[in-house]
Amino acid sequence: MTADLSQIVKAYDVRGVVPDQWDESLAVLFGAAFAEVTDARAIVVGHDMRPSSPGLSRAFARGAADRGVDVTEIGLCSTDQLYYASGALGLPGAMFTASHNPAQYNGIKMCRAGAAPVGQDTGLAEIRELVEGWLESGAPEPAAVPGTLTTRDTLDDYAAHLRSLVDLSAIRPLKVVVDAGNGMGGHTVPTVLAGLPLTVVPMYFELDGTFPNHEANPLDPANIVDLCKRVVQEGADLGLAFDGDADRCFVVDENGDPVSPSAITALVAVRELARNGGSGTVIHNLITSRTVPEVVREHGGTPVRTRVGHSFIKAEMARSGAIFGGEHSAHYYFKDFWNADTGMLAALHTLAALGGQDGPLSALVAAYDRYAGSGEINSTVADQAGRLAAIRAAHEGRPGVTLDDLDGLTVSADDWWFNVRPSNTEPLLRLNAEAKDEATMEKIRDEALAIIRA
Repeated sequence: MTADLSQIVKAYDVRGVVPDQWDESLAVLFGAAFAEVTDARAIVVGHDMRPSSPGLSRAFARGAADRGVDVTEIGLCSTDQLYYASGALGLPGAMFTASHNPAQYNGIKMCRAGAAPVGQDTGLAEIRELVEGWLESGAPEPAAVPGTLTTRDTLDDYAAHLRSLVDLSAIRPLKVVVDAGNGMGGHTVPTVLAGLPLTVVPMYFELDGTFPNHEANPLDPANIVDLCKRVVQEGADLGLAFDGDADRCFVVDENGDPVSPSAITALVAVRELARNGGSGTVIHNLITSRTVPEVVREHGGTPVRTRVGHSFIKAEMARSGAIFGGEHSAHYYFKDFWNADTGMLAALHTLAALGGQDGPLSALVAAYDRYAGSGEINSTVADQAGRLAAIRAAHEGRPGVTLDDLDGLTVSADDWWFNVRPSNTEPLLRLNAEAKDEATMEKIRDEALAIIRA
């Protein structure tokens, strides 16, 4: 096929519409390029439940095997299960998923051995260059001795590893509603939570990459409406919602109200700091709540602020030796999980924290929800740079106001802040605002939006 790789090779992964933008013939070339760039003798490959995933995954495996690389295929898995396999087996890995994107999409999340990220600056650009070259000149000659393709089931080992990191044996009995969104949580949750003092009420556990019930993106409030209602109907202690590849986990309290991912970040940070003797570095991206660095400091830790995006978080985790990291998007990263993100481990921490005391979840997380936040607001903007410059001009030099350019533009004062950053892939500006109270937040949010949308 004729492919425009600039449309499908993103900052952190490969993602596009199948078969319009990419197909199995291109997956073969990506497999060969991945083998060459990682210089690996063996790799591990897994895939989600999308209709196109098994074929694309097998094509990628064949491309790598043609380069003489032995391939372990772990089949159906969550993205964090693939990271587990990469870490436990010490192999580079490739996961076929488009996460929460609609059914016609698919993609590849790649990592080096030990789940170390592959992004634009860590191998993805080289992979793209190789594939582009082969599209022009033809595929490379196969190795004299092709690699082998073997299958391996890692689900039980993955579950055992997670359970070894959080002790849930002594928690009080809890009732939890889990919405898997027809994604990979329906595959992993039954094994990970088996045998615990939990009554699990499953929602949409049937693996179906056409997503017949709702989009598998819990970041959109519309997609957790069913879960919120069900938690209240069941009189459950909490609800959990996973995205399509089950690497992100969202939490709903006993009242059916969503719990901010920043509050979960703070809650887990407290537990991880306690596990590490009351000290350690905790990573948070620059649009998580100010609550997170405050709580980390209060519990003896050192907060470190980073750009948005898993490759930046993982790089800083490795550089600083951080014990934990969290993002506003409900990605949670753990030193004990090869610095990779796993929503399932964050879910286990939440269950352990709730079950280790007698109060409801709403009371437990209240201490970690200190500010009023806008959530992420996207605006379609033709001139991203011009709008950012206008925001800078409106705030530069104002007394008590600071500006920084770590990721987009962040404008801060004592009792409020907002960040505006451009999308990497669309003509959008993303606004996040937070303040000491709702009225102040709404004021700074609306002032920023007026400039962005002028």
